[in-house]
Amino acid sequence: MDDLRAHAPETLLPGKSIALVHEWFAVTGGSENVFVAMHEVLPQAKPFVLWRDPAAQRGAGFQESWLAKTPLRHAKPLALPVMPLAWRTLTREHFDVVVSSSHAFAHTVKLGSSEDTRYLSYVHSPARYVWSPDFDGRGSNGLLTLPRKALQAADVRLSRHVHSYAANSMEVQSRLRRFWNRDSRVIHPPVDVDYFAAAPAHERMQQRGYLLGLGRWVGYKNFDLIIRIADAAGIPLVIAGSGPEEANLRREAEKARVPVTFEHRPPRERLRELYWGALALLFPAHEDFGIIPVEAQACGTPVLGVRRGGLLETVVHGETGFLIDSLDPAAYAAALRHVGTLNHDRIRAHAWNYSADVFKRRIASWVADDAS
Repeated sequence: MDDLRAHAPETLLPGKSIALVHEWFAVTGGSENVFVAMHEVLPQAKPFVLWRDPAAQRGAGFQESWLAKTPLRHAKPLALPVMPLAWRTLTREHFDVVVSSSHAFAHTVKLGSSEDTRYLSYVHSPARYVWSPDFDGRGSNGLLTLPRKALQAADVRLSRHVHSYAANSMEVQSRLRRFWNRDSRVIHPPVDVDYFAAAPAHERMQQRGYLLGLGRWVGYKNFDLIIRIADAAGIPLVIAGSGPEEANLRREAEKARVPVTFEHRPPRERLRELYWGALALLFPAHEDFGIIPVEAQACGTPVLGVRRGGLLETVVHGETGFLIDSLDPAAYAAALRHVGTLNHDRIRAHAWNYSADVFKRRIASWVADDAS
């Protein structure tokens, strides 16, 4: 288990020059939240990103790479082959410690020799475009077919200087062993448990009368299955989010015998209200970690999902939800008959294991242990 001793940010690595690096910085996203939290742990560090979305409200002081001045910033798959070069030509500055937040090639950054600089990398996943193209459809781009093997070889070769890895889940930890032959410690990403748990009284007193499906409406999230589960259970469904599968999902919803309501990109306040009013969150998707199931549990909402990936780490079967070995709607409908036996206070208490404060303590412990 990680050492959770407190390290005040100002006491970490005194007198050392530190760089923090991240891939592209979008408007919102779990990896962006990780990078911001890492910067709060190491406020003296200089932050670098490949590029920053102009609409992002955070990160105004982040230094961008030269890729930000090219059209490739709008075409991530096409930018992949030049990302390692961008990281090696990021700046002429050298640093004592470099900490990367990586889901593509950020872990290959080199700002000093491995003898003079300590390299730590927090990995959200080895680049799915490159290593798991069947899982992430974006990697199926025909232009990436030929260079994929070369990118895999470069990914391994250009990251040999990394001294220590942290993975965002055991799922990702296993990929680091399989793809890169590297060990790592698991540090789960931060979830804003404080916000979702602290709902106003009128939200907390809602009658839980519907099932909830939430996320990006893409194929592997299985929202079509969510509709069939609600139909099999005979319970109304709310689907919240957005994505390219919307038209197909609306057609599927028209066939259901229960009401299916779509909420397009609900604001955060409405999202919290939806969590608190749901009988259960349906999450039959294979995710690396999964922020949404933890947010739901912070609201006392049980999670029903597939027994794979991050849910194995974030859902306690029979206590905070139910994990199903099948994608059969009937199996989920059967489990839904037992959600009334679960204790909402126990579910909420479990979510605090993934709070931002826990994340920061574990990041601080990792940095203190491995950056010296």
